[in-house]
Amino acid sequence: MKSQEETLEEWCRALLQAYELEGFHVDVNAVLSLAGVAAHSVVRPAAPLTTFIAGYAAGLASAPGQVQDPAAMDAVLAVARGLAVAYAEDAAGTAGE
Repeated sequence: MKSQEETLEEWCRALLQAYELEGFHVDVNAVLSLAGVAAHSVVRPAAPLTTFIAGYAAGLASAPGQVQDPAAMDAVLAVARGLAVAYAEDAAGTAGE
């Protein structure tokens, strides 16, 4: 029986192959971490929405040269993570008002 990590890696490879992106590296743990931050800081359904928009933004950031840009992905993930954390802090501040 495959572990969850093995299944996710296999699924990731299958998706990359289907989209003809075999040479692209996905940091699965970073994406899952961002999803966790969004789910716990905003609401659970924010996880897939946040990761989709972050991935789309990273794609746009690296699209001119169509080359993988790890810095673009790191920057996009950091923005989304920071926004989710700030959202939670703002919500906590207004809850007691």
